[in-house]
Amino acid sequence: MATQTSKAKGLEATPKKPSVARADLVDKATRARFASELDAAIKRKPTNETKLAGAIRAVARLSPALRASVGEATATMVKRGSFSRELYGASIRTLAEADDRTVPALLKAALGADEAGGNATLSAASFCKDPSLAPILAKLAASRQSHLAFGAETARVCRRESNGAHLTQLAPMIKESHRISLCVELFVPLVRGAPVPVHVGPALSVLRGAERHLGRWLVMADVAVKAGDRGPLDEAVSKAQLGPSSSRSAWSLVAWSLSETAREVAPQAPAVVSPTTRPTVELVARLSDRPSADRDTTFLFRMARARAASCKPMLEALVKAVPLADEVSVRAASFLARDHGRSELREALVDCAMNAKRDELRGLAVAALWDSAGSPGGVAPGVRARARDMADELVASRCLSSVAWSALVRAAHARESDPDALVVAETPFRWIQWGWLE
Repeated sequence: MATQTSKAKGLEATPKKPSVARADLVDKATRARFASELDAAIKRKPTNETKLAGAIRAVARLSPALRASVGEATATMVKRGSFSRELYGASIRTLAEADDRTVPALLKAALGADEAGGNATLSAASFCKDPSLAPILAKLAASRQSHLAFGAETARVCRRESNGAHLTQLAPMIKESHRISLCVELFVPLVRGAPVPVHVGPALSVLRGAERHLGRWLVMADVAVKAGDRGPLDEAVSKAQLGPSSSRSAWSLVAWSLSETAREVAPQAPAVVSPTTRPTVELVARLSDRPSADRDTTFLFRMARARAASCKPMLEALVKAVPLADEVSVRAASFLARDHGRSELREALVDCAMNAKRDELRGLAVAALWDSAGSPGGVAPGVRARARDMADELVASRCLSSVAWSALVRAAHARESDPDALVVAETPFRWIQWGWLE
């Protein structure tokens, strides 16, 4: 973390319950902290830049004032050509997804640099609708470097400037290493965004045909199904029923997941039946877009978010040891308390928030406590009030991750949003806790 400036040191005197302006969901003290960290990072790259970048990625979406600071920092990085920095990728994506007015100028400058500013720049261009980018992207789509041309043409399809024919021609030329990076840096953000035109489907079908990693296959299938292409869903259903017996469990979960995606874009479709397949550590790792060695539990919590009863045994296995000692057990405890009657685990979350040996667990535990109150029987207001008070105490934390979770909890309180909405949703968790900045 960057060395504290006098401005950051002044945060120790912040009031217990900082006020939040109506036009901005992030309080002044938190904005000042992030602005100070950004300024220090631009002057000298911190040793753990991913933590700052992940926190910025999650919190800046809620604050126009903070995005102004992010825009200034991004302009400096573009001027320096610092496109490989984690902070640049997080910043340019955040600004583009928020449709910030500074984005077109920043993207024009970045796309004109070597390698078009990298995949993060091309990803950001996919979310920017400004017509002035069209000539630059068209030129890049004709590049001799197939991965660069593919990224630019994907952006053109997302911007509705191409019918996808050229994208389909480029797909067979993509090497495995480039396919992996394109999946993580280009397609994972598209899964979270609004549906893209269905013209992307044929090219993704080519890439899936060459993909051996089931988690990455699922990412590309999610984008295609969300765009209106039912081919991946039909393929998954077929393999779940007729494929090799050793893989049917995995494909049944893929089919369920894609059915959920299809229903997101067509709410009038029949309700999706919860999966009966019980997840295991190996199965969940196979269904993650991350390398299997990461043992990523993203898919388990995708099932937990959908209140699938079959995931309860694995959630319980993750919280056998109390006090809670890691991120995965904290999340599992929150879902068990919320959906499976394990209300006593809320006290375990409180204990983790107050006494965790690792500071970065404290903010996560507070956010998980907030989420645990949203049970099917109704919100437990006393639990949320307690989480809100604990979030106030984290404003001046030395750990930036805890400051970010504090900001998200207080923003959820200010919005009085859907009681079923989660603060520790998969996307902010990946950004803040793991530093996965796609």
